Amino acid sequence: MKIALITFTLLFSTAAWSHPHSFVDMKTEFISDNQHLSGMKMVWTMDEITSADLLYDAGKAKPGDVVWKKLAAQVMANVLGQHYFTEVWQDKNRVKFLNLPKEYNLSRNGNKAVLEFIVPFGEPQLLSAKQYRIQTFDPSYFVDMYYDNPQALTMDDTVKSHCQIELHTPKPDDSLKQYALSLDKADAPPEDMDLGQQFAQTVTLICH
Repeated sequence: MKIALITFTLLFSTAAWSHPHSFVDMKTEFISDNQHLSGMKMVWTMDEITSADLLYDAGKAKPGDVVWKKLAAQVMANVLGQHYFTEVWQDKNRVKFLNLPKEYNLSRNGNKAVLEFIVPFGEPQLLSAKQYRIQTFDPSYFVDMYYDNPQALTMDDTVKSHCQIELHTPKPDDSLKQYALSLDKADAPPEDMDLGQQFAQTVTLICH
């Protein structure tokens, strides 16, 4: 399991790799509790190369086996160390998250590892007359975290009755793309550059 932990630590850190080195296909469902927005259920599917060591450590373990639970805990610890790689803003106020997800799970889908978890909001948010801006990204852009299409974003029935979703994919200029591609080995973008955020998609949840 040490191999898998190291792999995922490198995946979500300023590791010495070209940009981006890994790819995470995301799906998110906005969930509610008592007529309030309470969190987001996320499903992250890692690319085959990134998944390889995790799946090797899992071996032929069946779903629910203790091996999967241990791997999931190790992977989740790294995600939590980066605040879920996610920012949620309501106007100029950043929504805080609880430090532990209510549930999380790691599984296999063919040759890909799939991490599922719920990002719980520290305080439930109002669903009426509010607009939320959400971004999920690796600040260094070593990991490309993306929604393949707007259908990857869903809402439970309560949220759906109040809100609608918009997905905006940025179009960085060619010079920024070339700069990102040029980074390799020990190179790392300056922290204040927020390179990953410049490539990050923006989800807007508009509630009435």
